[in-house]
Amino acid sequence: MKQKQLDKKVIKGIAVSPGIGIGRVFIWDSEEYTISRHVLPENKLPLEITRFEEALIKTRTEILEIQKKIAKEMGVEHAEIFDAHLLVLEDRMLIEEVINKIKKEKINVEYAFVIVLKKYTNIFLKMDDEYLRERLVDIQDVGKRIIRNLLGKQKQGFFELDEKVVIVATNLSPSDTAQMHKEKVIGFATDMGARTSHTAILARSLEIPAVVGLKTLTPAVKNGDIIIIDGNNGNVIINPPRPIIRKYQIEKKKFLDFEKGFSRFKTLPAVTKDGHPVVIGANIEFPEELASVIDHGAQGIGLYRTEYMYLNRTDLPTEEEHFLAYKKVAQCMKKNTVVIRTMDIGGDKFLSHLNLPMEMNPLMGIRAIRFCLAQPEIFKTQLRGILRASVYGNLKIMYPMISGIDELRKANEILDEVKQELRRKRIPFNKDIEVGIMIEVPSAALIADILAKEVSFFSIGTNDLIQYALAVDRVNEKIAYLYEPAHPAILRLIKSIIDIGHSEGLWVGMCGEMASEPVFVLILLGMGLDEFSASAVSVPEIKKVIRSVTLEQSQEVAAEVLTLQSGREILEHANARLKALIIDNKK
Repeated sequence: MKQKQLDKKVIKGIAVSPGIGIGRVFIWDSEEYTISRHVLPENKLPLEITRFEEALIKTRTEILEIQKKIAKEMGVEHAEIFDAHLLVLEDRMLIEEVINKIKKEKINVEYAFVIVLKKYTNIFLKMDDEYLRERLVDIQDVGKRIIRNLLGKQKQGFFELDEKVVIVATNLSPSDTAQMHKEKVIGFATDMGARTSHTAILARSLEIPAVVGLKTLTPAVKNGDIIIIDGNNGNVIINPPRPIIRKYQIEKKKFLDFEKGFSRFKTLPAVTKDGHPVVIGANIEFPEELASVIDHGAQGIGLYRTEYMYLNRTDLPTEEEHFLAYKKVAQCMKKNTVVIRTMDIGGDKFLSHLNLPMEMNPLMGIRAIRFCLAQPEIFKTQLRGILRASVYGNLKIMYPMISGIDELRKANEILDEVKQELRRKRIPFNKDIEVGIMIEVPSAALIADILAKEVSFFSIGTNDLIQYALAVDRVNEKIAYLYEPAHPAILRLIKSIIDIGHSEGLWVGMCGEMASEPVFVLILLGMGLDEFSASAVSVPEIKKVIRSVTLEQSQEVAAEVLTLQSGREILEHANARLKALIIDNKK
């Protein structure tokens, strides 16, 4: 009976950031206010409008203060996330609609604002579009701040927390996550979310244990409950008995000791036991992550996601902004490779000020290289910044979402035009800069032999390759079980890409989530992958796996799994072999 009661307190989700957090629940954005409708005399209406304007001003001041704190503690790029919130406060259509409603219906401002906010919310909820759902999160967040200020209420934020807590929320935007600090937030759990969401990526960068996709957690807890977040296995336990708490405290210590055990690998080369070297790079979004990259022993940047320079701002980044950002990364990494992916805008990363068309399926629409080719002047601005910075380090250019040879050739034509412009102006750049492509579309994988003749390298983007090859929306938690990196079709695609790349004399890397999973590191090593690029915190563990086996052993495992028929069989076999190899190598 006790076991059954305990089972009811365990909710299974998706583990997105490793580690164990044990603490009291702090429900984020849970407050609900009852707003009543009051009819007012005509002479009171100007006061209501003034109250509304004052609430907007106060809300703007609050957001600017948060921006200032984040800029100081985490960097300007993280702070720019809140520009989207400020845009909501400047939305004249929303503001005028509230004021007109107050005047027309002669009602209190709180009620008028809630009705207009619900209207906007319902409009966005009906749109099957990920970037518009992210926009809805901004609107709802700002809306709650305005309501609190109208009512004279206060809300505790991450910066004001007076004890360590575990955050529980229906959903967390990247901006919410960016505010977190390990000193105060020891874990978080959300009803929504997926492993490859931007929030999950940020959680791993911040090294905060996290579980998402829990669906029913929020209504099952209240502030002050004790909760365990198991970011290793995806379990969340509500109000556990003392024996379970003690068990997880022991597990937490083991995990921390386990992590410390990797620290000695930070400064060691990524070489197999029989002397085969590979490169371990790191994925970054912001130059401020470079300290972590170096601290964890990465040998370069395998993926610089430059689209974060474009998000949550009212204008486009200038050539000088591009140049300074890339120059900083190049100088910091010195002779190590830095692969700069040109902007992957569109899909779930939306630029409101460019008025991109609304699409039924944005992840297959005007995004990435398609957007760049459709907006060549924007593309050229970024390319000029990269080329100018290329004299300060070992920069490489990588185009995302190439699906055919015509796209590749057109992108290179634009790059050549930019080079000619710089030559005419006598601006120095590395004329031999290498250009590669991400293989993340099945069509590119199938014509890799054609594409290989016109590039210097391949980087396999598994996050998108898996979702396109298996027809699975990777941020849809309802079908998360179908997102299967170990699917035989995926492994065969990857092996084919690596083999073709090598036959054409290219080096082949991987910058998707698979590159950080120990079991896949073993398989990919055996398939001949030249470079693994993952979050900086994953680098020591990847090195440990590589240094624990011989190339021949990994090749045997790769050959074995390619004969199996299901992802489940592949994972079971590869995990057993990995465990046995690491134990054998300890003897």
